[in-house]
Amino acid sequence: MQVNSPEKPLLEIIFETDRLVAINKTPGLLVHRSPIAGNADEFALQLLRDQLGRRVYPVHRLDRKTSGVLLFALSKSSHAAMHHLIANQQIEKTYHAIVRGYTPDEERIDYPLANETAKVQEAVTNYRTCCRAELAVPFGKFSTSRYSLLEIVPETGRTHQIRRHLSHINHPIIGDRPYGCNKQNKLFLEQWQLSQMMLHASRLSFSDPESGIRNTITASFPHEFMRMLILMGWENQCERHNDTGLE
Repeated sequence: MQVNSPEKPLLEIIFETDRLVAINKTPGLLVHRSPIAGNADEFALQLLRDQLGRRVYPVHRLDRKTSGVLLFALSKSSHAAMHHLIANQQIEKTYHAIVRGYTPDEERIDYPLANETAKVQEAVTNYRTCCRAELAVPFGKFSTSRYSLLEIVPETGRTHQIRRHLSHINHPIIGDRPYGCNKQNKLFLEQWQLSQMMLHASRLSFSDPESGIRNTITASFPHEFMRMLILMGWENQCERHNDTGLE
């Protein structure tokens, strides 16, 4: 069995069976090697493989900047079974994001998006507003700054879908580049030394294709996300999610 090198960080395993394993991915960590990120030398796939001493197969993807639940299969057959669930929209993903402005109580964003080959595809994102905050920090022509915490459930899985959809409705995610607001990102960097994107994959729910057991995997918020929740006065949301899952 391959032993994890002392120099390599241990990934936080939050769910494990004989067929599947999930980690709480840290922001900035790539899922696997990519030619568009040549500056990276650590990848979740390789780190988890070395940590477990066996091959693993990513069931889905998360953006490099996004933290949270990342699920792997431990065999090719389990990988195929989970992809069947994805193809039939039988895996529910829930995210949380801190965005600019006051959002409606809830909204369904139905806005097609072009993929990397310029093909336009259906894309649907649902969200509800968990909390709103107004900070006594001037921004532009306004004497205060307003923000919202969203719980987001996408119906489709297009590239950067949540980030692009929230930018489309003029409520971009704090810390997002290139879809976010550069002035807001600069404000957070200068005022609160925040450089991370405030998007977190909080939960993954699915019925095991072999046992039929319903699994709900919850990933606690990373440090910087919690720091911003506290800044906004949303400590109770942080505690509720990290203890039992934000409802």
